[in-house]
Amino acid sequence: MQTAYIPVPTIPKPMPESAAWSAEEVLKLYDLPFMDLIHRAQQTHRAHFDPNAIQLSSLLSIKTGGCPEDCAYCPQSAHHDTGLEADKLMPLEDVIAAARAAQAGGAQRFCMGAAWRSPKPHHLEAVAEMVSAVKELGMETCVTLGMLAEGQAEQLKHAGLDYYNHNLDTSPEFYGKIISTRTYQDRLDTLERVRDAGINVCCGGIVGMGESRRERAGLIAQLASMEPYPESVPINNLVQVEGTPLAGVEALDPFEFVRTIAVARITMPKAKVRLSAGREQMDDALQALCFMAGANSMFYGDALLTTANPQMQADQRLLARLGMHIDAEPAHEAPACR
Repeated sequence: MQTAYIPVPTIPKPMPESAAWSAEEVLKLYDLPFMDLIHRAQQTHRAHFDPNAIQLSSLLSIKTGGCPEDCAYCPQSAHHDTGLEADKLMPLEDVIAAARAAQAGGAQRFCMGAAWRSPKPHHLEAVAEMVSAVKELGMETCVTLGMLAEGQAEQLKHAGLDYYNHNLDTSPEFYGKIISTRTYQDRLDTLERVRDAGINVCCGGIVGMGESRRERAGLIAQLASMEPYPESVPINNLVQVEGTPLAGVEALDPFEFVRTIAVARITMPKAKVRLSAGREQMDDALQALCFMAGANSMFYGDALLTTANPQMQADQRLLARLGMHIDAEPAHEAPACR
C-alpha cells in the first residue's frame, strides 16, 4: 500500500533583528502549523534565554478609576458604568508597603499604574518619589501613567525609573474601534519621549477584543518594527468586565493566544515577553504552553490594576511543577539618550 505524501510546510526565514516586520510577514508566522510555530519559537527563545527561567513582576494600581479616556476594554474609564469608584493617589507609605510585600513574595519588578490621561506636574512629583523609594528596596521600577509631556520622562528617569509602560493596545487598523479619545500617534509620541530620556520601553497590547488574526499580526508588526523593539512586551488576553463595551465579545481561541506569544518571541527575540491580564482564566496547561512558546515573564500577585490574577502560592506551585526558576539575569541597561 502506497503511503500518501504529506508536504512539509515552508517556514519563513528568520528576519534580521533590526529589520522591520510587515503585517503580511507576521501573518505568515501565525499561519504556520501550530507545532512548527512552537518549535521555531522555542529555538529562538533558547538562543537568547534560559528556557526554564521566569521574570516576576508585580502590579499595583496607585490611582484607580475616573480616567477620561474611552478605551472599550477598560473598567477604569469614566465613560463606562462598571461600578468602580474613583480613588485618589495612594499614599507613599502604602505603596512602599505593597512593594515590600511583592518583593518578599519573589517579585523582581514593581509596576505602578495610575488611571490618568496624562499626569499633572504635582502628580508626577509624587510618583517620582514613589519610584525612588521602590528603587531603594533593590527592585526594578516601572510605571504607567498615560501620555507624557516634554520633560516628564526625564523627571522619571532622574528618579530612577527603569521601565515605562505604554501599550499600543492593538493594530493601527483596529485601533479606532477601541479608542477615540487618544490617537495612535499620541501613543507613539509618548514612547519616543521615553526612549529619548533613556528609559527602557514596556509596550505590548491586548488580544481577544474582536480583532482578526490579520489585525493581531498588525499589532506585533508595529511592536517588532520599533527601533529598537521594546525590552518588555506584555501580551494581555482581554478580561471582559460588565459595563464595558467589550463585555460579551467572543472569547479568543486559547491556541490563538499561544500563537501570539510565539510570534512575539520570534519577531522580538531578546525581549521579555510577559503573560499579563487574563491568566486568571487560563489553566496550568495553557500557561505551560505559553512558556513553551517563549513567554519568560509574568505578572505575579493576587490582582492586577482592577482584575484578578492567580495567587502567588498557585503560581509558585505551577513553576515548581514545571521545574522553572526565577530569572537571575540583571535588568536591561537603558539605551543611551539621543
